[in-house]
Amino acid sequence: QVQLVESGGGLVQPGGSLRLSCAASGSIVSFFSMGWYRQVPGKERELVARIFRTSGTNYAESVKGRFTISRDNAKNTVFLQMNSLKPEDTAVYYCHSRSELVYGTDYWGQGTQVTVSS
Repeated sequence: QVQLVESGGGLVQPGGSLRLSCAASGSIVSFFSMGWYRQVPGKERELVARIFRTSGTNYAESVKGRFTISRDNAKNTVFLQMNSLKPEDTAVYYCHSRSELVYGTDYWGQGTQVTVSS
């Protein structure tokens, strides 16, 4: 069982930056993917960014060029650097991991609130 703990959320003005961290209780080196999703009330949870075992990445179109996902395997931690934040980025951000593409197990963190407002 892997536990994921997010940190780094908060209130920031439009145009500002935040860095989210997701610390895993076990090794993330072998995981198929680690990623960040977000959700606002009344909407489905949506993918923000993922980083794969191969170190490849993919991003939602809405965050391309502004957000960067990275990982530190030695610290079992995944980061999401968010720059040029917009009010529409306001959401609860969840860390996610999947052990394998096929027949894998999904793990979720408890979420961290990000609010972009002046």
